[in-house]
Parts: sequence; structure tokens; C-alpha cells
Amino acid sequence: EVQLVESGGGLVQAGGSLRLSCAASGFTFDGYGLGWFRQAPGKEREGVSCISSVGGRTFYINSVTGRFTISRDNAKNTVYLQMDNLKPEDTAVYYCAALWAITNVQRMCAQAYPFDWWGQGTQVTVSS
Repeated sequence: EVQLVESGGGLVQAGGSLRLSCAASGFTFDGYGLGWFRQAPGKEREGVSCISSVGGRTFYINSVTGRFTISRDNAKNTVYLQMDNLKPEDTAVYYCAALWAITNVQRMCAQAYPFDWWGQGTQVTVSS
């Protein structure tokens, strides 16, 4: 069974850090582009950061550029989101998702394509 399982969320103070992990199983992980998305109450889901299946290309939305870093470890079938200098506006449920053979990470994060797989999400809450 295909699974994407997020972990690492929690409650932190503004300025703190978290590292989210998404462990995948049931599919050929290294053939997929990966992304982190978030949804806050009353807001639409937005792409935060995405990484290509090949070539190591990454994309970040403007609001997280310089604060967040996406990476993947294909040997562990895991994608990470290192979040530094967290702000209250980062509060949301964070989801990871996978899309086969994607290389255009900007369009991936813009949700221009339907994703193959989604995780269930992990809550990130940043207090001021």
C-alpha cells in the first residue's frame, strides 16, 4: 500500500525551528518529484517547497525563501523540510505529496498537475 507519513510537527515559539519528515513506502520513491504543502484554517492549500525527481532542482515560495530548506534522501525514501526562523503565519497543517517524474518544480508547487500521492499531514503551530 502506498503511504506518505509526515512527522516532526509541533508547537514552537516564533524564531524557533522544526524539521518535518515524510517517509514514503509502496512506490518507487526516486522516480517522483516531491513537495511540501500547507493549509491554514480558512485558507487555501499552498505549495511551500518542491524538489525534482532528478537534477536536484528546488523551489520555494517567497514567504519561506531563506528560512526553509527542502531535501530528499532516496536511500531512506524520505523528504525533509527544515524550517528555521518560524513565524506565526507559518502555522498550518503541512502535507507532503509526490508526482511521478516531475522536473518543473515551480509548476509542481503551483499545483498545476494532479498529484499521485498525498500524506495525511502534520500540524505546525508557531506561537508569538
